[in-house]
Amino acid sequence: MACQSVSIINMDEQALLGLNPNADACYRQKAMVYFEQLKESQDAWEVCAEALAKGIYSDDHVKFFCFQEGKERWREGGGGRRRGGGGGERLMNSQPEKPFIRNKAAQVFALTFVMEYLTHWPKFFFDLLSLVGLNPHGVDVYLRTLMAIDAEVVDRDILHSPEEVRRNTLIKDGMREQVIPSLVESWYQILGAYQQSHPEITCQCLEVVGAYVSWIDLNLIANDRFVNLLLSQMSVEDLREEACDCLFEIVNKGMDPTDKTKLVESLCQVLQSAGFFNVDQEEDVDFLAKFSRLVNGMGQSLVLSWTKLAKGGDVKAAAEALRALETKVPLLLQLLVHDDDDISANIVGFCYDYLNVLKQDIMLAVMKKLTYDEEYNFDNEGEDEAMFVEYRKQLKMLLDRLAQVSPDLLLEAVGRVFNNTIQRWQTASFMEVEVAIRLLYMLGEALPASHGAHFSGDTAKTSALQDMMRTLVSSGLSGYQHTFFETVVRYDKFFLVEPQHIPNVLMSFLDHRGLRHSSPKVRSRVAYLFSRFVKTLHKHMNSFIEDILSRIQDLLELAPPENGFPALLTSDDQLFIFETAGVLIVHGESPAERKQALMRSLLTPLTDAFRLLLAKLASEREEERQAALADCLSHAVGFASRTSKAFSNKQTVKQCGCTEVYRDCLQTFLPALSCPVQRGSLRSAVRSFLHRMIICLEEEVLPFVPAASEHMLKDCEAKDLQEFIPLISQITAKFKDQVSPFLQQVFMPLVLAIFEVLCRPAEDNDQAAALEKQMLRRSYFTFIQTITSSGMNEVLANQGVENVERVLFTIIQGAVDFPDPIAQKTCFIILSKLVELWGGKDGMAGFPDFIYKHIVPACFLAPLKPSFDLTDAQTVLGPEFIQYLQQEYLPSLQVSPDITQEVCQVLQQPDAKVLKNYMKAFFQRAKL
Repeated sequence: MACQSVSIINMDEQALLGLNPNADACYRQKAMVYFEQLKESQDAWEVCAEALAKGIYSDDHVKFFCFQEGKERWREGGGGRRRGGGGGERLMNSQPEKPFIRNKAAQVFALTFVMEYLTHWPKFFFDLLSLVGLNPHGVDVYLRTLMAIDAEVVDRDILHSPEEVRRNTLIKDGMREQVIPSLVESWYQILGAYQQSHPEITCQCLEVVGAYVSWIDLNLIANDRFVNLLLSQMSVEDLREEACDCLFEIVNKGMDPTDKTKLVESLCQVLQSAGFFNVDQEEDVDFLAKFSRLVNGMGQSLVLSWTKLAKGGDVKAAAEALRALETKVPLLLQLLVHDDDDISANIVGFCYDYLNVLKQDIMLAVMKKLTYDEEYNFDNEGEDEAMFVEYRKQLKMLLDRLAQVSPDLLLEAVGRVFNNTIQRWQTASFMEVEVAIRLLYMLGEALPASHGAHFSGDTAKTSALQDMMRTLVSSGLSGYQHTFFETVVRYDKFFLVEPQHIPNVLMSFLDHRGLRHSSPKVRSRVAYLFSRFVKTLHKHMNSFIEDILSRIQDLLELAPPENGFPALLTSDDQLFIFETAGVLIVHGESPAERKQALMRSLLTPLTDAFRLLLAKLASEREEERQAALADCLSHAVGFASRTSKAFSNKQTVKQCGCTEVYRDCLQTFLPALSCPVQRGSLRSAVRSFLHRMIICLEEEVLPFVPAASEHMLKDCEAKDLQEFIPLISQITAKFKDQVSPFLQQVFMPLVLAIFEVLCRPAEDNDQAAALEKQMLRRSYFTFIQTITSSGMNEVLANQGVENVERVLFTIIQGAVDFPDPIAQKTCFIILSKLVELWGGKDGMAGFPDFIYKHIVPACFLAPLKPSFDLTDAQTVLGPEFIQYLQQEYLPSLQVSPDITQEVCQVLQQPDAKVLKNYMKAFFQRAKL
């Protein structure tokens, strides 16, 4: 048949044939042209609507096109109410149409509803319902229309414009007010009427209920009449999967947590009574997959209810929700371990949420048990208090473990307890507030390292901590000394973010709440915490420096024994205060002159008091009083030394203009070295100060070293020498060539003093004396090692041949004879270095001979000693050494030529591991 032109006035019969996918290509082309022209026509929808209303065409593709045209026209804002009615009526009363035709018709009706309901057609549903009756075809289109309306108005997965969102809100409000009760009643009637005859319609209706329940009044659905009907359909094989889905949507409906708990529990009771909890007896895995999804929804709803009630402080209702939750655990586990993965997967959400509840429940229990008993005695802690402190440590470990698993949960739980308590801290008990602050403190260690400084990185975490810290420092809680200062210092980085809080916290440190608290224990702890606080935040304290120094001035005074009044702080506590004062001065923004003046005013009272006390000590005869005076003098030196810890590479003593101040201190303290009484403590204090000055004063300290050394070498005991050697080693390593002349001068006096002490007789069973000698011997060898490794071999070389030999023999003796692995290793390192320095052609005269006669034998004799650790042996190698071993030394030990050759070959191969293993085996054989 030849293709012909088309007309738009009436539906073209021949063009309609082209809608069939099996039609001839010519007709398909004609249809495309025709319908493109029809779409452009203003009368297109009227033509389509008339064709649908009169039932002119029986072809499904033509009907689909007509409805599609209606849908497109409605999308564009056209169409009309009366024009669509005939098609709908025919759909509801004629023979059933194909599903895709019914779906398309439902879309047209839904769009008609959306466009007309609020303005021209408020009775849309009543008109629609009047057409339904009990006709299955009409009910089908009615339900499909309701689902299409849900898609247009409610579906959250569809993106709507702001205008459409406003329109949809008005539509839902209008429906709730005008038609929802009637719609719900129609659903109830449909569910009851068709469950036997038309289960597919019942399933459709269940889907509609599930879709609409999220935004309508739940009481219309969640009532005995409706729920009993749904539960009865759970037992109908064709309906139960859809009934499960519908109940799931009901359970997921947002509502009051207490009411939700009651709803879920009532559902569970009925389901359990009906035998649905007997999962092992159910063979229908498709139904079980739906059922596990329902159980998952019920479980998660109970978790949500518990969380809301717990946060809201409704303890009783929260406990009921928790009990309801716990009774579902056996069912949860049955579904989780089911062989079918879909069934198991559907319950995982509930499982995860329940674990979170368990963790939160444990956290809350731990937080409660952390609280001090009312009987706890802070001022006089006895056995009971000690036991509770130990128990608290165990609880903290449990909290730390929970934090590793769920840091966010812990942060949230602590935040809830902290905020709830602090809001009412003035009426709450001391113990409640204390544990709230303690929990905030514990977070610092409990939260993973990834939280870093706690106030950078994850905004959610940092803001929660920051909010709690802000509350802590601005709520008048500084009276809780047991935990306030600890927490402030643990989170000192908070003040870098919000420095405006620093002045108030500083005052709490300085007044009766802190350093001047009535309890010595609190004062002592605050002294340490204050030093840490200032070290972190000194850059933000520049404008307060002199005020702080003025306020702590009386805490810096020495407390001489004749004072008679107990000091606020112990001498150990004062060390922290002096260091704090030093940090404030050194790191302030004042010019060097001002820093010098502040440092002098800080240290001059110490030096003045030192001179007076030293004069008193020299003339004091009573031993107890001597000890007290020496103790006070040592404290003065220690305080001055502690202030020097404030200096750094960026802020040196010299840059701060404080060199002269510390030189004056040295000048004042050094005479104590020659004090005839209480030498031990005084020498120790001054020696420690010299250690600090070597670091801080650099070469400015050198003029003081010879006189100090001379005093310290007089009348030495083993301990004196042992403590003096590190000082000389420090000077050697730091200044090297600058102190070479001094070292050459002091070397033999020091060595002879060491020899003299080591040679003193002692009782065989005096283990303390033996240990002192062992430590002194180690210090001696370490000193020699320092000299050789610093490239200052001239110090040793210039001591004269006799003295050099004497020293060398002590090193050989240390390598071989003394059962001290640490000393042996040091000696072999020294020997190795000396061979490197003096073993060549330009080395010390006679030393190569010493190598072969003494060093090489030592390398073999030492490993043969029972105390020698063969896993840590060291060997000196070289061509001449190999020759000497092969031709002289090994034959002298009666070693066979074969083994001698074997040893020498192994010594020359490059693999150190092979050498080590061979030598270990060699010496083990030799020991047998």
